[in-house]
Amino acid sequence: MKTVCLYFEIHQNIHLKRYRFFDIGTDHYYYDDYENERSITETAEKSYVPALEALIDMAKKHPGYFKCAISLSGTAIELLESYAPQVLELLGELNDTGCVEFLAEPYSHGFSSLKNPDYFREEVSRLCKKVKALFGQTPKVFRNSCLVYDDEIGETVASMGFKGMLAEGAKHVLGWKSPHFVYNCCRNPKLKLLLRDHALSEDISFRFNDSSWSEYPLFADTYASWISELPEEDQVINIFMELCALGIFQPLSSNILEFMKALPKQLKQRGITFSTPSEICAKVKSSGDLVVEYPTSWVDEECDMSPWLGNQMQREACEKLYSITERVRAIRDRRLQQDFDYLQASNNLRFMSTKPSSYGGYRGIYDSPYDAFTNYMNILGDFTARVNNLYPDMDNEEINALTTTIANMERELELKDKELQKLRATLARQNGTALQPEAEPAKPKAAPKKAKPATKKATTAAKPKKAATAKAKKPQGKAKAATAKA
Repeated sequence: MKTVCLYFEIHQNIHLKRYRFFDIGTDHYYYDDYENERSITETAEKSYVPALEALIDMAKKHPGYFKCAISLSGTAIELLESYAPQVLELLGELNDTGCVEFLAEPYSHGFSSLKNPDYFREEVSRLCKKVKALFGQTPKVFRNSCLVYDDEIGETVASMGFKGMLAEGAKHVLGWKSPHFVYNCCRNPKLKLLLRDHALSEDISFRFNDSSWSEYPLFADTYASWISELPEEDQVINIFMELCALGIFQPLSSNILEFMKALPKQLKQRGITFSTPSEICAKVKSSGDLVVEYPTSWVDEECDMSPWLGNQMQREACEKLYSITERVRAIRDRRLQQDFDYLQASNNLRFMSTKPSSYGGYRGIYDSPYDAFTNYMNILGDFTARVNNLYPDMDNEEINALTTTIANMERELELKDKELQKLRATLARQNGTALQPEAEPAKPKAAPKKAKPATKKATTAAKPKKAATAKAKKPQGKAKAATAKA
């Protein structure tokens, strides 16, 4: 029996402002607040809100049958929290229907998976915690920024505990193979790969409203027939796209949402089901290894990294940005971390592309790829100086050692805390009493009021684990404030 895996990406560009060479060292705020607010609110109004309302309607009309998957970048979540919280509310409502699975991805929507595996792990972990806090789901399947995948990335993702990963069904990788089967990472068979059907996905996301297309206008019954007419052995049809394809790439006037709403009924009539990525990974066996030596993506005909790393400007900007990754990790400054997230966003490199077809001609505030490169490098120059000022005399080896020491100390504190809990539980059993929460040290009855600050210090020192947690939570509140300013 055939099954359709429907996935939507939610990511929004972080727009940088005009930043001159003479701003370096004097202006540390890099963002175009007006454009960021305008673009996210417009996208929410024209696409996210009506599209999510349509998905909720489909889930309620076809309970237990219709299913889909969604992923959000951390930068998109921050913009939605600041300017379009109604989108997050609708995502929560969709989550309540039980029809959606939320996937993991890099927080920044950047390319740390290609440049720094350790930082990549941290990014993904931050995003998973954010998804858990918002929707109560712990992601089990991963999708990379721009669907970037190769064997090395797959091996890293598998080591992080994910059961599956989305990737592009690139022709130069598949050869004679079909994207309608489940494959696995050649370096770790435990990671299953779900490959995007390039043609069927872009029939909806790019060609639907093209009057010059031979299949225009496309109806739901025609599309469902294409799927049902695929060879019997084809098991999984993966249709992946950006959520803004519904309303932005394909305007609401094209009746794209009516097409989507009619699709479940047409597929059901033909005996075709919907499945989430996790369900497919659990039920469908792998057809074998998939060898991907060089990174693939879901952009342009080549499906490679050329839209972001295709020329010398892009490669130089990318190398300079990720060359300071270990310093940013060691500093652990909330504002620097947020800036680093925003500077990693893939569109910053995409604006520098010299490919004729890249980005559909849209370049934001820039007149040319060279203009985008100059502006970005000015900002990166200021950001790098801020980072280096905090660790002016340390090389990368010293920073790596410091980062390792910090990580080891955190793990040691966790182990000590677990040991303490076990000892308390053992003591409680021996005394025949129930295990009680750890109490704070009692304050002396006769202590004068002036002694209270000293008591608080003693309490904090007695509980290193909780103090560490409080410190970790504190920057998040500040991050929201900084985002609101942005």
